[in-house]
Amino acid sequence: MAPLFEGKKCSIFTNLFFLLFSISMLVVAYGNNNNNVKKPTLFIFGDSTFDVGTNNFLKSIAKANILYNGIDFLHSIPTGRFSNGYNTADQIARQFGYMESPPPFLVLAKHPYSFKRNILGGANFASAGSGILRETGKKQWFLEEQVQQFKFVREKINEKLGEEKACRFVSNALFLISIGSNDLFDFARNETSIRNPQQYLASLQATYFIHIKNIYLLGARKFGILSIPPIGCCPAVTSQNKGNCLKPLNDLATAFYSATNTLLQQLSSELLGFKYSLGNTFLMTKTLLDTPSTFGLKETKSACCGIGYLNGQGPCNKTAGANLCFDRKDHLFWDWFHPSERASQLAAQTLVHGKSKDFVTPINLSQLARA
Repeated sequence: MAPLFEGKKCSIFTNLFFLLFSISMLVVAYGNNNNNVKKPTLFIFGDSTFDVGTNNFLKSIAKANILYNGIDFLHSIPTGRFSNGYNTADQIARQFGYMESPPPFLVLAKHPYSFKRNILGGANFASAGSGILRETGKKQWFLEEQVQQFKFVREKINEKLGEEKACRFVSNALFLISIGSNDLFDFARNETSIRNPQQYLASLQATYFIHIKNIYLLGARKFGILSIPPIGCCPAVTSQNKGNCLKPLNDLATAFYSATNTLLQQLSSELLGFKYSLGNTFLMTKTLLDTPSTFGLKETKSACCGIGYLNGQGPCNKTAGANLCFDRKDHLFWDWFHPSERASQLAAQTLVHGKSKDFVTPINLSQLARA
């Protein structure tokens, strides 16, 4: 079987979908006040969409602590975020009234004397390149390892607060997970042992079920899950496909969303107190691709920063000669795989405050925080 996509790691919607997303974004822009949103403690898991510096400490090729990453961040410092500024984890946190995502677990762990106190402010375990499966992202903290890190955190919270208060604290926290894209990229490159797409998705979901349940058994009750965006439309893929999206990759992403929706419904029915919000980032991103001007975007094919055709043939690395666009706010894609700060902001606003169940179901993240 030929690979769907041979690159390195790293469809038109109805008017109804467009209208619902537009209304949702208008409500967000003019009808919300972050001061009225409950400010939950955040524990964040996942891949490069959420990584805020974990991989700076790992022996990994998936690093973003190099320019031009972070060019719009404070003092233009590359922090390890795959973005020109804030990434999606930051943008969600900002919707809840925080300045940015909680720090990486590995940063907190470097200060053992203040660890128990600081961990009460939340932590980010996400690692770029990681996946649901153990074999995905071998030099990153794959999801199972991230859950083990939270288990250590949970023990320290117990020591700090006592068992009863710790249980209440963790049950009120929000657990955000964004992962799965790297697993699908591995499959598309023929780098997985299972070659049947249905069997591979079933394996992914069975493993995902175990990890989410293990977090639940550690006391979590509120889960905010992000699905996989249309990865077949990122510049790393389209630059190898004459500028066009790769349908088989997008089909895998939509199948992953449907399977995850079913998985979460099952967990909700089986586990007492389990609550969730599922964000359809595939549909959100496709809406931005199809009607960019409505949301202030002008460029949806080429990455702002990168190398070669569509800036999709190499990473955003100033030293390696990467190109850099002038107005980052115009672009949907920051680099060959990741959204721009502006696109992440639009997604976060919908995830936290969105009204349409086509984009976030059964409730949005702000409703989940109050539940």
